[in-house]
Amino acid sequence: MPDLNAPRARLTADEAIRTRASVRAFLPTPVPRETVEELLALASRSPSGSNIQPWKVRVLAGDARARLTAAILEAVARDGAEKFKREWNYYPVNWREPFLGRRRKIGWDMYGLIGVKKGDFEGTEKHRLRNYEFFGAPVGMIFTIDEDLEMGSWLDLGIFLGALAIAARGRGLHTCAQAAFADMHTVIRATLGIPQNEIIVCGFALGHADADAPINRLVTERAPPSEFATFDGF
Repeated sequence: MPDLNAPRARLTADEAIRTRASVRAFLPTPVPRETVEELLALASRSPSGSNIQPWKVRVLAGDARARLTAAILEAVARDGAEKFKREWNYYPVNWREPFLGRRRKIGWDMYGLIGVKKGDFEGTEKHRLRNYEFFGAPVGMIFTIDEDLEMGSWLDLGIFLGALAIAARGRGLHTCAQAAFADMHTVIRATLGIPQNEIIVCGFALGHADADAPINRLVTERAPPSEFATFDGF
């Protein structure tokens, strides 16, 4: 992986896409509100069906971010993580190949970097709970979508998230989209005052990557176009 925080001019679109990674260890270096607003404004140019722009985001830093983290971790310590389940399925109910193999590989690769051995459930849970600290990032976001919107709007939200990650990378920052926050929707709603008619989709960490953290050495593999695309008429 290239130097995660090397000072340089803004990256090209190709460079930003190629070097984007789901970072799981951040430095405490602040990110100015003006920068976050600029990134959100840029990402808002993402396409959406009939231009309805279905995304909603709560941006948290400082004490606000710390309060949400504390509320979630206190709830897990009090009631147990198994009590909290998301309102929607992110992953397949029944796993099959090639998806199962890809999932297992990234898990083995990631936990191997941080010294968590197979079967170490305490170690994996400790790392999973780091999600709720936004992996140390100074800026955390919570994304929601109105419950009466349909699948097309969820696709639009996904495009927006991708654009936000690329825009951040282009400015030398890193991100991590975190579905784990969806499990804690009851706590998040109570803490942030989010109404029941909004579905908690995910969290999102934003900041400067800790280049010395072993977990940030993870480089994921991608299938070549020959495995997922067909071409006709060329």
